[in-house]
Amino acid sequence: MDFEQVVMKRRAVRRFEEGGVDREVIERIARLAQRVPSAGFSQGQRLVVVTEPDQRREVARIYGEVEYEPIFGRWISECAAQFIPCVSEAIYHRRYQEPDKMDEDGVEIDWPIPYWWVDIGATMQNVMLAAVNEGLGCGFVGADAAGIAELKTYLGIPDEFEPIGVMPVGRAIADVRSPSLRRGWVPFEDFARWERWGQA
Repeated sequence: MDFEQVVMKRRAVRRFEEGGVDREVIERIARLAQRVPSAGFSQGQRLVVVTEPDQRREVARIYGEVEYEPIFGRWISECAAQFIPCVSEAIYHRRYQEPDKMDEDGVEIDWPIPYWWVDIGATMQNVMLAAVNEGLGCGFVGADAAGIAELKTYLGIPDEFEPIGVMPVGRAIADVRSPSLRRGWVPFEDFARWERWGQA
């Protein structure tokens, strides 16, 4: 698929066929998710990919599928795979304490922006776009602190990694669009500013 088509076709899908996607396709998406930038090439991003139906149902339970079900159906559990992007802030700090990244006083940089969040966002975007390129859909759901802790325990995610949420991927079927879409897109002229934010 042409890149512009992939970007324009991407949307948050909230209903999928159950299963029906070959392991090779899921793996291609995961491999493309790895090919993103990271500060200092720290590579603090990881994916947990859940395909086994009973495990998908338990992940969906942890992430509150029962609350979404009256509107969207079982969209978190009924899919082909759940992609769970995780990131470790500690990996970035360890990388920036290596000799080539410390300042002249041998000190780690003062992080003006927590770039690990930027990098895991790039991982997530690659999952979304790679799914569309395969003719599939992708959604996203987050959780509260208790849900995150329970998911980490259930999936054995190491303490230093934070799961960002669950991204169900599969063959999209007719779903209920979010009412938030009625807001429409911000006009392009407000989104993209040329040379400077406003006039001097």
